[in-house]
Amino acid sequence: MRDRLILLPGWAFGPAALEPLAELLREREPRLQVEIALLPTQPQSGAWLDELDARVPPDSWLAGWSLGGMLATQLAARRGDSCPGLITICSNPCFRSRDDWPTAMQAEVFDAFEEAFRLGPDDTLKRFSLLCSRGAYDPRTLARQLQVSLLDQPQAVSAAGLRLLAELDGRAALQRYVGPQLHLFAGSDALVPAAAAEALLACLPDVEVDVLANASHGLPLERAEDVATAMLAFMGEGEDD
Repeated sequence: MRDRLILLPGWAFGPAALEPLAELLREREPRLQVEIALLPTQPQSGAWLDELDARVPPDSWLAGWSLGGMLATQLAARRGDSCPGLITICSNPCFRSRDDWPTAMQAEVFDAFEEAFRLGPDDTLKRFSLLCSRGAYDPRTLARQLQVSLLDQPQAVSAAGLRLLAELDGRAALQRYVGPQLHLFAGSDALVPAAAAEALLACLPDVEVDVLANASHGLPLERAEDVATAMLAFMGEGEDD
């Protein structure tokens, strides 16, 4: 296990959404240096990956939630052998459905959400928190926790992140990256269908994929204990070989 792990949050969320997970990881594996990296704040979505590559330390495990996982995937593929491993949480290779990847948010639903965000960003962000908590054991509490984790940033920055959610296709990057991969999904996710786990495994039979039952898209906050356990077990595989 290399001793640095970088966590990337999901769209519109700040470090607070991942801090409980980060604290558990630090407590359980004191030698592991866990950092949460903010997503880029540029209104040009095409520059986001370059910015992350410039400021995320090399030779770090990369882990990300939702959009953060999609960006971590691209960065891992770019870095190759200098990335010791990739972990994604509730992160679909394609967030918006495509003809050849139907196990995703329906294109018309995503497009309607994007338009709603353009017209009323504050209300749409609140709705997004509710969607992230749908399927949780205690969705109201989780929604409140997620709402206070939302970033206060220019609408143009959030809109750039939405564009990335629509446009990124991580399938080629996942195939190109030959390091260890763990992909965690939530069984009751309202944004990333659990069926995406089976579709991903069909494309990449050699990676590790797990679905946590009765969990929402807010998985890393809702089930931080379970996520930390899965991550550390995976990161520790092969250490004593």
